[in-house]
Amino acid sequence: MDVQLTEGGWVLPARRCLSPFFNSRPTGAEISLLVIHNISLPPGQFGTGDVRRLFTGTLDCDACPEYADLRGLHVSAHLLIDREGALTQFVPFSLRAWHAGKSCFEGRPNCNDFSVGIELEGTDTLAYTDAQYQALSAVARALLRRYPRLSPERMVGHSDIAPGRKTDPGPAFDWQRFRAELRETA
Repeated sequence: MDVQLTEGGWVLPARRCLSPFFNSRPTGAEISLLVIHNISLPPGQFGTGDVRRLFTGTLDCDACPEYADLRGLHVSAHLLIDREGALTQFVPFSLRAWHAGKSCFEGRPNCNDFSVGIELEGTDTLAYTDAQYQALSAVARALLRRYPRLSPERMVGHSDIAPGRKTDPGPAFDWQRFRAELRETA
């Protein structure tokens, strides 16, 4: 997959679906962290469109009993990679998406300030698809080319920046495979 980043922080060839849940990064904040998440709505179901609705503030929280806790929740990620490897971007990388919540990396709190958040459609325990690893690696390589403070060592799971609070991307995520694919040339 060939991935390019525009000057405005958009991914080509991602579908754009702007979330209202973002704001400006603090002055001087440079992207230096990639946070990998997983999500499925309803839990364990894919392709429902409800992740998009959650990130755009249009999710009907009465549609599913599992959504009761999502009522009034304002969250977003920069990018979603679905099970087929298709990319949907909700927030340009130049802006702060609301994906990490209470978080800390190497003693620095508020990871949303300096990170990119990528959601993989999936669960902690179900294997991610080949297409997802390929797309994630292609995007990560493009991010490495664009943001000099980012490195492979600064690509982590949500569980790494919010231990005890978050578990994603979970044990099903193959970090060794991701790092190997990351090293491959684009």
